[in-house]
Amino acid sequence: MPDVSIVIPVYNEEGILREAVTELLDGLAAVRSALHAPDLTFEVIIAENGSRDRTAELAQHLAQEMHEVRTFSTGEPNYGKALRRGILEAHGTFVICEEIDLCDLDFQRRALAHLQHGDCDMVVGSKAMKGSHDQRPLLRRVATKVINGMLHVALDFRGTDTHGLKAFHRATLLPVVEACVIDRDLFSSELVIRAGREGMHVLEIPINLHEKRPPAINLVKRVPNVLRGLAKLTYVIRFGGKP
Repeated sequence: MPDVSIVIPVYNEEGILREAVTELLDGLAAVRSALHAPDLTFEVIIAENGSRDRTAELAQHLAQEMHEVRTFSTGEPNYGKALRRGILEAHGTFVICEEIDLCDLDFQRRALAHLQHGDCDMVVGSKAMKGSHDQRPLLRRVATKVINGMLHVALDFRGTDTHGLKAFHRATLLPVVEACVIDRDLFSSELVIRAGREGMHVLEIPINLHEKRPPAINLVKRVPNVLRGLAKLTYVIRFGGKP
């Protein structure tokens, strides 16, 4: 069994998938070296969800060529569903939730160091906290602040970010993952918020964010789903309602 599972949801990523996965696997040697753990083992789970291009086919080829790679397809464009399934199917002691256009080896190194030392239960890579450097377009940076503000008001969230890079001890967080009811864009938010409300130690660390390509799904088109998901999440967590 691997020590670390890296789960990467992908949607219409045929243009960068092979290069990103190859660079990630090559870069893990530096992570092992920095952690003084030459025997640390990894698996990469490509969680394909409803792509309309050749992403699923390419993911299968990568899994056949590289023993560290596994893949599955959800059959629908649903980031949260793909990420949740990837976590549930992971074999590693630790799970890292990555983004195909980031594959941030520095975050992985720092997060694993905190987890191995027992400093926390979950590490969140924040693109909004002091010390971070978010190079995304202005509209996307504003959207992050708006969503975080809504989570603060609706659910008393006191962190600075919920979406994006995360790492955690799988056995500890598994009951939280199984309790989550939101999919699509806000699964990540529910996971972080529920972990905090369950008394787990969630540690935020700043990241430098520079995406390799524009987002696969237009930001404006995501707004209705985000608003519906936020209303549902508030109802479930605040009032104990059923989804």
